[in-house]
Amino acid sequence: MAHSHTRVLSPPTKPVTYHSTRSDAPSTHLSFKQTVLQGLCPDKGLYVPSYIPTISPVDLERLRSLTYPQLAAEINAQFSNADRASFSESEISWSDICTITAGASLNFSEPSSCVPLTTVNGHQVLELFHGPTLAFKDVALQTLGLVFEHFLKENRELNEKDQGRRQESMTVLAATSGDTGSAAMSGLKGKEGVSCFVMFPTGRVSKIQEKQMTSLASASSNIHILSVNNSTFDDCQDIVKAAFQDEAFRSEMNLGAVNSINWCRVLAQITYYFWGYFRATDSPNKLSKVSFSVPTGNFGDVLAGYYAKRMGLPVDKLLVATNENDIVARFFNKGQYHREEIKGSISPSMDICVSSNFERYLFYLAEGDCGVVRDWMDEFEKTRKLDVSKKLLKNAQSDFLAQKVTTEETLATIKHYRTEHGYMLCPHSAVGVKAIDAFKEKVLKRSTTICLATASWAKFPESCEEALAGSGAVCGAVPAGIACLEDESGKGKLLCEKDLGVVKGIMRRNNSRFRQGLGVGYYRGKPMFLEALSTIIGVAGGWVVAAAAIGILAVLAGHDMMKV
Repeated sequence: MAHSHTRVLSPPTKPVTYHSTRSDAPSTHLSFKQTVLQGLCPDKGLYVPSYIPTISPVDLERLRSLTYPQLAAEINAQFSNADRASFSESEISWSDICTITAGASLNFSEPSSCVPLTTVNGHQVLELFHGPTLAFKDVALQTLGLVFEHFLKENRELNEKDQGRRQESMTVLAATSGDTGSAAMSGLKGKEGVSCFVMFPTGRVSKIQEKQMTSLASASSNIHILSVNNSTFDDCQDIVKAAFQDEAFRSEMNLGAVNSINWCRVLAQITYYFWGYFRATDSPNKLSKVSFSVPTGNFGDVLAGYYAKRMGLPVDKLLVATNENDIVARFFNKGQYHREEIKGSISPSMDICVSSNFERYLFYLAEGDCGVVRDWMDEFEKTRKLDVSKKLLKNAQSDFLAQKVTTEETLATIKHYRTEHGYMLCPHSAVGVKAIDAFKEKVLKRSTTICLATASWAKFPESCEEALAGSGAVCGAVPAGIACLEDESGKGKLLCEKDLGVVKGIMRRNNSRFRQGLGVGYYRGKPMFLEALSTIIGVAGGWVVAAAAIGILAVLAGHDMMKV
């Protein structure tokens, strides 16, 4: 209650429900709570709100003076039906929303502002990397962890009252190209009722990103990291989606999602577009509109900006900035969404060949026609190609610009900004900055463009040092959160093959809910032959046999496994 402020925005005139991008049958609509806990739709679609609440210009100005957590509470409440009397079991109270957004801000350098805005080289930079893992995904995942914990605790309390069977626990399965992993782990560590498994493609994240993940996994009993051999991020994401399509496994594990396929992730990111707009227009000569340049991989970050615009935020253009993995840039420039092989780059969090969140945008491009989206996605899954008409492309270009930035251009941009402006960019943020240069002033006004800086340079020191080589410039002081990391590369990490069955076996054996239920030891760091053998036993003989077999194998292996 102490965190509550007097609510500025009135609740929407009607409740917001959620349905799949591929089906909007009334019987399939879910509440906000159900949507957050379920994560991914059973029909492979993504959840979207039944409508987008709007904010009038007058109400917009009333939000300007709020702190960041207060602003987040206002935006989140528009989509979560806070205190609506029409709902039995009120989904979430206004005071609880305020408590969650305040709690989510505590681990940021400046909890009242979270994401500072600065001016560099004639444009603005919104720094989203002042959270616990120094990446923009902290903003959403600090929130999501608290939302999960709140709803699961509420369910446990309700079940105690009426002996109900509401969901009380959750097993999160996620894929990461680098930053989602550590941010999810930070947000979920120690959360009651939650076990978290994060997959990353072996050798395709930075050394610092892997260090962050293994350190968190070693220190947190409910957190697990899987290094997937011979894989890409898309391979890991495909395993996540396949697991959600396995109804028996999904139910058995109470699967939950923290990737941006979870609506709450996107929702939590909408706030910083409002915050950036307010801080850019605080000066006496207020601007009428701003544009945003967004380093883009999985499309969740820039999609949040699209929702902000649809809500009424005065946004001119959303610039989609990609590296060589430019599937979304090609779509907005040519109307062609064609899957290609991944190209390794110095901005690994953007090394994605299929942007999972893009389907949500296609839903709006199709004017909410789920049948059209379903046909598009069926065709894409068969042919790896999706083409839209010139009319639809023109509609898309009314909101979005797009630009590919090469590795050479990224390195040159990092060097230029450090040597000429004294500002250090990470390789992803540099992509966003460089993309601005591709457009003439009449298309994209530099002075009114805000680039989202998505991570600290210190998460990618090798690339940044390469960019500055021979210039005489240095990167600068390493943030404390990076400097204190120890080499945990040999701890807390499970090696894993690119196979859903293997992943399922690991999850069953290492899930804290099963561990507590069977009363057996919990092991990490198994040699690969033990991992493979216990997987086979788990599939063939059931969990009791598997638990016994793992214990026997530990003895036979000379206690080679590490008990924690």
